[in-house]
Amino acid sequence: MIQPQFNDLKKPATIINHIEQLIDEVKINDLGTVLQSLEVDPTEELKLPKTAWEQQNENNTAILGTLGNFSLIIGKAKSRKSFFINIAVSAVLSKDSLLNQFRGCLEHNKRTVLYFDTEQGKYHVQLALKRICKQINVSIPTDLKVYHLRSKTPAERLEIIEYAINNTENLGFVVIDGIKDLITSINDEAEATMIASKLLKWTEEKEIHIVTVLHQNKSDNNARGHIGTELINKAETVLSVTKNEQDKDISVVEAQMCRNIEPEPFAFEINEEGLPIIVEDFHVRTETNKNKFDVSDLEDFKIFGLLTEVFSQGEKFTYSDLKIQIQLAYKNQFKKKLGDNRAKEIITICKNNDWLEQEKEKAPYTLGQFNE
Repeated sequence: MIQPQFNDLKKPATIINHIEQLIDEVKINDLGTVLQSLEVDPTEELKLPKTAWEQQNENNTAILGTLGNFSLIIGKAKSRKSFFINIAVSAVLSKDSLLNQFRGCLEHNKRTVLYFDTEQGKYHVQLALKRICKQINVSIPTDLKVYHLRSKTPAERLEIIEYAINNTENLGFVVIDGIKDLITSINDEAEATMIASKLLKWTEEKEIHIVTVLHQNKSDNNARGHIGTELINKAETVLSVTKNEQDKDISVVEAQMCRNIEPEPFAFEINEEGLPIIVEDFHVRTETNKNKFDVSDLEDFKIFGLLTEVFSQGEKFTYSDLKIQIQLAYKNQFKKKLGDNRAKEIITICKNNDWLEQEKEKAPYTLGQFNE
């Protein structure tokens, strides 16, 4: 350490320089201590991260999240991402296996769950809370705290969540439904990095698991913005929630990226009580895009055969009725459901080939002639 002469200390510039040198020495010593604490020792016996929750079935057990990491749930708007969160929180809180497939693994000193919703109003957040209570068969869950943050600014939401994480005892599991609402722009690289860093810091320092939720782009299946890219790169597990194309009442959950054994895809729907339940015997379509069903692959005579069956039920149909009748005819002939978009494609093909006729625009459709 530099020792200044007594007379030199009478000079203001010398005093300032000396203070700056002392500060630099303290910084260097602090960084040295920090660096030493971050060194990885190959001989140290480290335990595997503790499991927060997992999927269990006849084929295998797959870890869905561990303490010290975060996961990301992605999906388009209204794909029922929040209902999947319902499953996750209920599984973590339940003392038994949930839906014969999911199991929470938190130890007694890590049983507290925090649930932050940034998008919905208080009424709908309470509905989600009531669903969880009904799912685990309790009136008031003692280990769950749910908060609605829609009225707050992004900075306030972030501050509130950080405070709660740092000041909640026995915390083990956190849900942030609407991670994009903690920043002002999904395409701001600095903000995206900041949020990812916060998640990594919170999970490691508090030894908790955090589940975050983010929308997919409307035009593709990628998570939105720079924040989506950053979170996918850092997440332990990325799961997508999509509506089944053939049956919109069913949502399919699939793994997009996992550091552990990949969980098996599964599907759920909402029962008459408003609770998510597993769809039994549902097989997720695994064909490549090349092998997926395409209306244009149907031979012309088969498409016209659908029209023939439809118009055996009546002479004229409005567009909406025609769509429904085509779906019914398709199910009858091919023993499969036909989605709304595919039915509309068939109507377009039929109109282009003059197999459907109209007296004027928006008039009911009648059956035309089939010309090979």
